Amino acid sequence: MDTALKDRVVLVTGASKGIGAATARAFGQEGARVAITYRDSPEKAEKVASGVEAAGGQALVVRLDLEALRSVEEAVNTVVDRWGGIDVLVANAVRWGGDGPPDPGIRFEDVPLDEWQAMIGANLIGAAAQVRAVLPSMRSRGWGRIVLISSSVAEEGLPGPGPYGTAKSGLYGLARSLAWEAGWDGILVNAVAPGLTLTDSRAPIPKFITDKLAAATPTRRLSDADDVAKLVLFLGSGANGNLTGEVVRDGSSAARAPHI
Repeated sequence: MDTALKDRVVLVTGASKGIGAATARAFGQEGARVAITYRDSPEKAEKVASGVEAAGGQALVVRLDLEALRSVEEAVNTVVDRWGGIDVLVANAVRWGGDGPPDPGIRFEDVPLDEWQAMIGANLIGAAAQVRAVLPSMRSRGWGRIVLISSSVAEEGLPGPGPYGTAKSGLYGLARSLAWEAGWDGILVNAVAPGLTLTDSRAPIPKFITDKLAAATPTRRLSDADDVAKLVLFLGSGANGNLTGEVVRDGSSAARAPHI
């Protein structure tokens, strides 16, 4: 499969760990120039950058904070100044609103409206800000690929507060609308909705739970970060000739309603 990614410039946000890190390495293996963003972990981002370079790509580490939208534009400008433009955006950065996924014990009505504004501002408007910043470069080149990382929670829901799932479902509408607006300029836009993905942050989940979820999938296994990265790589490459405006689900997302 010819990905046509050699020397393409790829921006992967939130790439210091998990799916973002695996995605950055996957693009590096194709000879791309990969910009890796982080918020709080420059050391982890530098380690990912070393992996990208070891795989055959070039790497650049840039800070980006979804809660400071000006930093989105600054990060994109840094990449453009370094490499002349951006061909691929993987909008993977996420704001959990704490140390991890939402607490299912919190009732909907107990979530402050300020938290709604912060969560939607970071995870939906933040994604739109990333797209807005890279589009001029893609339009000028007449080619671009945008992959928005959503979540199966957008469809299945999650007990407790709703801001996270609401924000992630908004990425579906963003992908579908943008596909029409940018398609004539050679830009393809899709969303990926991973289910529960086996990354380092999932280690505390008891094995009997992950085994039960795996049994609910067609392949009898949950995806790991590399599985999702390969999907993102296809959507963000020249091998994707005309797939746009779609929500693509990985195998783990078949484990419906994982909170049950």
